[in-house]
Amino acid sequence: MTEPITSSATLQQKTSRLRCIGCGVVSHTASQNFRCEECGDLLEIYYPGWSGVGAAELSLHELRKLWLSRRMSSWPEDQSGVWRFRELLPSLKGGFSCITLREGNTPLYELPGCARIAGVNQLFAKHQGLNPTGSFKDTGMTTAASFARQEGFRWVACASTGNTSASMAAYASRGGMRSLVLIPEGKISWGKLSQALDYGAVTCQLQTDFDGCMRVLNEVVQRMPVYLLNSVNPYRLEGQKTAAIELLEQLHWTVPDHIIVPGGNLGNSSAIGKALLELCDLGLISRLPKLSIIQAAGANPLVRMIRSGATQLEAMRAETFATAIRIGNPASWKKAMRVLQETGGTAEEATEVEIAEAKAQIGADGIGCEPASAVTLVGARKLVRQGFIKRGEHVVLILTGHLLKDPEFTLKFHRGELFSGSPHELPAGSLAAQQRAPVVLEANADAVIKILEAAERQPTN
Repeated sequence: MTEPITSSATLQQKTSRLRCIGCGVVSHTASQNFRCEECGDLLEIYYPGWSGVGAAELSLHELRKLWLSRRMSSWPEDQSGVWRFRELLPSLKGGFSCITLREGNTPLYELPGCARIAGVNQLFAKHQGLNPTGSFKDTGMTTAASFARQEGFRWVACASTGNTSASMAAYASRGGMRSLVLIPEGKISWGKLSQALDYGAVTCQLQTDFDGCMRVLNEVVQRMPVYLLNSVNPYRLEGQKTAAIELLEQLHWTVPDHIIVPGGNLGNSSAIGKALLELCDLGLISRLPKLSIIQAAGANPLVRMIRSGATQLEAMRAETFATAIRIGNPASWKKAMRVLQETGGTAEEATEVEIAEAKAQIGADGIGCEPASAVTLVGARKLVRQGFIKRGEHVVLILTGHLLKDPEFTLKFHRGELFSGSPHELPAGSLAAQQRAPVVLEANADAVIKILEAAERQPTN
């Protein structure tokens, strides 16, 4: 195997530091819970040597060419859609290699049917659900797990509604570490939990919600030599930000007008926004797209805060079928607010019925996604109606999870059972046209042909 493709020159002084987003204190190391020891706020990674266009010793053209050339390399860190952008990532110490499952390199799809529904000329989806474990978490886990191993940790841990646990367990196993997962009892997709079990995680179902799991985990990492891998870990967000770099590369560095992201713990929107700001500072893009965040109406603390004009987020009890974003006290809300303010984006919400309908509409374009991803289409449609998005503008949805992350949701939807006995049952009647339940027939061709002929008379989506 050949050596990884490296540049003859790199970004000047690419030494990373940890900086508090609240008081601005800079440090070289972090505490076990990744909180500022001065004020208790979250940390972020920044690069003191970056100072605009002049920071790049390579020309912008050469840097872009270098990143593309690595896709032809057989070296694992070059084949990773995260580590091939390593000029914009913290550096591992000499002798330590990254833990990679060839994450990233996810497709950008056009959604013509969804574009008509949303009311725009063109609509695209960056499908992060096509990562190795089926969600965007892998792009952050490769970096955070690599730094955990570098620091000598034998155990890594997370609280999770599903995707984080699957990703963490896979990368821990791949890196020769053990993993601890805390999940809320009865409030997780079994498809996601099965992944964590298969990858060898010690899994504990706690009688609480996600936020309760986080409280317990924070105490565990303070008392035991366990490395925290939730999105409060800033190394997670460094990996996740590469989705934005890859997206712009796929668009030939033409900046879209809008990027729309699901909002749960708000780490992913923060990471994508961080990448956009850094790319603009470095001169790799000339303007910023508007980044907007869409939450489920039953788990919408950020939307509530913005609409009320409050300056502090108020935690809520989260309730939504979109389990990946069922979070009532998002840790990264301050980072997300900064991204909204600096990009000129906004926040919106999607009801349970709207989420289910949008998921089926995305599926009708041949692209499957988990329920949480579908809030982006709901948000796009609402923002077009409000005039925030114009018909001719270039819009990209970030789909965060694979369809098979929550197959039970999909099956119940198409059988008409998803909202049975719930307060949403009556409004869900409008979804009948989207439902495609299997038809039970006698085993003969005539019966099948009758169904085929009936389907032929129905309008297509």
